[in-house]
Amino acid sequence: MCDRHRRRFVGRLGLGGLLLTPLAAALSACSKSGWPEGMAEIKWDRDTCVVCSMVISDRRFAGQIRGGPDNTVFKFDDPGCMAVWLKEKAAKHPWAGDAATRMWVADFESRSREEMQWLDPRRAYYIARTSPMGFNFAAVKAPQAGAIDFNDMSQHVLARLRK
Repeated sequence: MCDRHRRRFVGRLGLGGLLLTPLAAALSACSKSGWPEGMAEIKWDRDTCVVCSMVISDRRFAGQIRGGPDNTVFKFDDPGCMAVWLKEKAAKHPWAGDAATRMWVADFESRSREEMQWLDPRRAYYIARTSPMGFNFAAVKAPQAGAIDFNDMSQHVLARLRK
């Protein structure tokens, strides 16, 4: 239900609507953001990747990690950058490998900007697609021909850096 229709519905309820207002506000807050619970908003074309410092513009490749004692947020413009950060920052952020660490990567096959789907990168499949930093992997929800898992994708990315 869009905000306009929700307001009209609550307005028609009269006094009873006032009692439902906190519920309506809570529901509105949940659906408005479009971000999974715990995920910080990515400000498209303004936020930058913590690995390469590029502006995060192409929503199909974005990612985020959140965790540690301070619930710190790290944003990425490419799944390959996420793999690099996890490898390089493991000593400084030992919590990065914990199961409690929250991670998200955009589903390359999301139908539109308004309907972005976010996947756990450790459970996603990776297909070959030209990506912002040239690591050339995109995350998808379901296995496809030639798709690889997160560990294999990470190994490909790290091997490429060693060359």
